[in-house]
Formats: sequence, structure tokens, C-alpha cells
Amino acid sequence: MSDARFAARARAQALAGMAGVLFGWTPDGFWRATPAELDALATALAPDAAVPPADRDTLERLMEAFPDG
Repeated sequence: MSDARFAARARAQALAGMAGVLFGWTPDGFWRATPAELDALATALAPDAAVPPADRDTLERLMEAFPDG
């Protein structure tokens, strides 16, 4: 496994753990949630720190880097 892939997985696992602690989600609940659901809960906790949604180019790069299926 490449360093970049390991780092991406580590970040995802850390985010899943934070969602479990902050929102009471199980790991399955985290992985079934949509990005919009996660964003809504995170924004509710820190509305002043809200990040604007990704632009189309960023979204396409993410979709290429992390394909579903």
C-alpha cells in the first residue's frame, strides 16, 4: 500500500472515529452516511467554521481518486 493510500485510509478512520464520538454513529452508520449528512452535523456543531462545498473540479478529482464500486 502506498504512503498516500495509507494516509487517506488513516484520515477516513479518524473521521469515522470522531463521528462515532460526536454523533453516536456506529462505523456502519458513518460509511452509509452521505457527505451532506456529515456536513450538516459538523456545521451544526461549528457553524462559524463551515467550509463551502467543493467545486466541480475538486469533486471530480476526489471521485477519480476514490471511486465507488
